[in-house]
Amino acid sequence: MGQKLKIAGWVSLGVLAGALTTVSLQTVARNGMSPLPLEEIQQLSAVFSIIKTDYVEPVDDKKLITDAISGMVSSLDPHSQYFDKKSFKEFREGTSGKFVGVGIEITQEDGLIRIVSPIEGSPADRAGLKTNDLITKIDDTPVKTLSLNEAVKRMRGEPNTKVTLTILRRDEARDFPVTITREEIKTQSVKARMVEPGYGWVRLSQFQERTVEDFVRKVSELYRQDPKLKGLVLDLRNDPGGLLDAAVAISAAFLPQGVTVVSTNGQLEESKATFKAEPPYYARRGSGDPLDGLPAALKKVPLVVLVNEGSASASEIVAGALQDHKRAIIMGSQTFGKGSVQTVRPLGPDTGMKLTTALYYTPSGRSIQAKGIVPDVMVDETAEGDVYAALRMREADLDQHLSVDKADEAAALAAREKAREEARKRLEEDRKKPPEQRRLPEFGSDKDFQLQQALNQLKGLPVQVSKTLTERKPEKKDNDDGGDNDE
Repeated sequence: MGQKLKIAGWVSLGVLAGALTTVSLQTVARNGMSPLPLEEIQQLSAVFSIIKTDYVEPVDDKKLITDAISGMVSSLDPHSQYFDKKSFKEFREGTSGKFVGVGIEITQEDGLIRIVSPIEGSPADRAGLKTNDLITKIDDTPVKTLSLNEAVKRMRGEPNTKVTLTILRRDEARDFPVTITREEIKTQSVKARMVEPGYGWVRLSQFQERTVEDFVRKVSELYRQDPKLKGLVLDLRNDPGGLLDAAVAISAAFLPQGVTVVSTNGQLEESKATFKAEPPYYARRGSGDPLDGLPAALKKVPLVVLVNEGSASASEIVAGALQDHKRAIIMGSQTFGKGSVQTVRPLGPDTGMKLTTALYYTPSGRSIQAKGIVPDVMVDETAEGDVYAALRMREADLDQHLSVDKADEAAALAAREKAREEARKRLEEDRKKPPEQRRLPEFGSDKDFQLQQALNQLKGLPVQVSKTLTERKPEKKDNDDGGDNDE
């Protein structure tokens, strides 16, 4: 077991668009390389040569090679990816939970950038920026001309450099500029509070390096407020995943020591591993058990886990482990279904490749690839129904996802696209309303319908179960016998 962990290195899981994936900081030694297909290599060389001599304008050698590598890797599945220098740096920032910027969580609204929350202690927090402030300009650039990603990039930069944000504060009917000095920001992936006397809510937005440390601190604060906590809601909605060791640790916080949390299986010997609820599987090298500070009562507290279509990978590991061991009631809607493991291989000092190397399995041996975790209790996102769930992509919606039956894909895709179009129309109507009248309130608020149903479950009160949500079955291959894959 110890040797497997040493080989695996630092492992993480996640989904697309900045979500985190498995990382191996050690390059695995190879006894020998696979033989190269010489005829195909000659064709590649011929294409390269023809482009260089015949294309309408000169093309950079490095660009051609980089694009060829990128295309080769990305054609495998939705999660394999080649990292050039810039994207590799951004990936590493994502897994560390650190970046250089002003320190705000943002979203796009009506063409402007709305501040969801300033990160506690950040330059933005110290400058007095508030939740629901709108950013209209970044330096001299109106944000209406920028995508959300472009706006993020403009606010990030080098330490000790300055950026000027123009802020519109609607409740004070004024706008004003704020000049902020960028610095290294440590993101907060854990929120927690007492939602009612005796009942706590802990939200994990991602599984990062500091997640376990922050989780222990936040949960300990809840128990200081009420040592006789009656119930806890673990909120994993829209959590795209992250570091595997963090997912194992969060699972271990609630489970008996030594039970299986997740297992992985792939072509490489080191990809065949079982991760258990004990420190050797989640403690960082050279450090003690990060869960030592948790109250013992956490192992027994009644627990509900909230999930939805945006809960992926590491989130699904936690939900699957707690469900299989009957430690928690899983509520919400069927999860994303990313049951594959990616390993990042450094290809040099500043480039790398993220490659799918294994599938992972819940403690009972279930593969959730392209299926997800099916909640014990299906609950709509609002009292009116699941109004926007169709807009959230799942693994089974992604091109080239593993375990897909192409024959059934066209009909399923057409039905999902129709549902998405209806949801888009509802969303456009909703955006015209004041925030307090919109259908989807902030997670953790007193208008959060799914949270209220979770609290009812903990209290033994009636739960408004979905009348429309049903399990979405995975596509089957022709040779699929319908059984679990437990190689």
